[in-house]
Amino acid sequence: MATLEECRKALQDVADRIASGDTGDRRPPKLDRSLACRITDLGTGFHGRLAGGTIQNLADGDDPKAQIALTLSSDDLVALSRGELDFAKAWVSGRIKVQAGIKDMLQVRKLL
Repeated sequence: MATLEECRKALQDVADRIASGDTGDRRPPKLDRSLACRITDLGTGFHGRLAGGTIQNLADGDDPKAQIALTLSSDDLVALSRGELDFAKAWVSGRIKVQAGIKDMLQVRKLL
């Protein structure tokens, strides 16, 4: 199980990668949505805003009203940030849960 600090760093790494435009051959979507990342095994989470192709105002704690919410384990978050876990496969298998509208879900998939 990854620590809270490792999860914070992993999420910041994902945010930095998105901000740098390093999302492979996929263009970051230009969404403006509240975002929550819920870490199941630590019983905590993070929240922020996905805007202009970047994650902004990343902070500790959940946002129960987030328009896009990712739920996953701490180890899966770290593996995802390192490129060791394929988002689509993890989502289909249930390792990652996404709560969002269909259009938003497809856009978020491009980021990860």
